[in-house]
Amino acid sequence: MPSLGRVTAVVTVLTLAALVSACGKDQPPSQARSTADFKAALADAPAPLHRELYSRPSTLVDGGKPAFERTLAKLRGYPVVVNKWASWCAPCRTEFPIFQSESVAKGKRVAFLGLNAGDSRDPARRFLRASPLPFPSYVDPDEKIAKSIQAPANYPITVFFDARGREVYTHQGGYRKQADLAADLKRYLKQ
Repeated sequence: MPSLGRVTAVVTVLTLAALVSACGKDQPPSQARSTADFKAALADAPAPLHRELYSRPSTLVDGGKPAFERTLAKLRGYPVVVNKWASWCAPCRTEFPIFQSESVAKGKRVAFLGLNAGDSRDPARRFLRASPLPFPSYVDPDEKIAKSIQAPANYPITVFFDARGREVYTHQGGYRKQADLAADLKRYLKQ
């Protein structure tokens, strides 16, 4: 007959296993999880979106605020979602799968762009290798780009721009469910 301690240990392990497997049930996994998958899924995106964004998945882009603003100008005519993140930010890590899935689902109508702020290049690169994104991220170590789009010093922050390039909404904090990001896209960008 098993001891009470052994039964308790088995019940604890089974409970933890059930809890872990339930995590993220509200977020269907993206079918695309690698840069090759992302390129294939978004290969037929409109030319400006493909050229400026989806042909460069998980790329860290230099050039500062001028380069970022040039990209936003080239994306005029499309709503734009800018996600500010850092490799050391736990909520950023949690929401990356949400941005992977939603950008694959809506990336042919909406421009997704990352902003790697307050981070170091090597940790950011390692993080993107482990958790790739379908779109590039501008490097913003001193947060000049973030300040220019009213994305204050906390992390993560997601800024929504309409098709005319006007900032229409700023989401403070991380997304916990893909449905929440999808609802904000619908509400603020009519997508």
